[in-house]
Amino acid sequence: MADSVSLTRSEVAAMIDHTLLAPEATSADVTALVAEARELGVYAVCVSPAMLPVRAPGVVVATVAGFPSGKHHSLIKGAEARLAVDQGAAEVDMVIDIGAAVAGDYAAVLADIIVVREAIDQRAVLKVIIESAALTDEAIVEVCRAAEQAGADFVKTSTGFHPTGGADPHAVRLMADTVGGRLGIKASGGIRTAEAAAELITAGATRLGLSRSRAVLDGFPE
Repeated sequence: MADSVSLTRSEVAAMIDHTLLAPEATSADVTALVAEARELGVYAVCVSPAMLPVRAPGVVVATVAGFPSGKHHSLIKGAEARLAVDQGAAEVDMVIDIGAAVAGDYAAVLADIIVVREAIDQRAVLKVIIESAALTDEAIVEVCRAAEQAGADFVKTSTGFHPTGGADPHAVRLMADTVGGRLGIKASGGIRTAEAAAELITAGATRLGLSRSRAVLDGFPE
């Protein structure tokens, strides 16, 4: 039982983006995802943009842009995000140009995020995926600052597809310290247990991206 934070199952469920971004996902899989999301009482479902529109009464619909590599032209990311919002997405998780961050070109990272922010205006929540496991601490801080300057609503650790790994408490803590409560912090990638989720929440995560939501929630008290 997860007890490092005093949160109930329903409180944690309200922090979860129940996620299906597998390339082999079908429409039937998305329908099942939504049904499970409603049963579990999670906050949102997150699906690939090609699966939109998605009917999910009572559940927020989120999607991704520039996923998973981030190596898309900023205008393509912006167009993808805008189309997704037009098709009903209320939240967009965009991937930065990770190579630009690795190279220390934070101006390019800032410009990339601004293009997507302007493309969707304030019609949807914008989360910025920084792929924290691939970055130094200095780069994490600078990219989070760029995301805030660009008008993002959240910074997010990971796509869950990068070989360097997913969410890490140290990165979450660093991200939280950098944005100081002004932006949300989404931890995602490799979170499979209640204990791992609790540790990330303790570190400062305000949202969790999970594909195994039921297993994680089963570890929290009613």
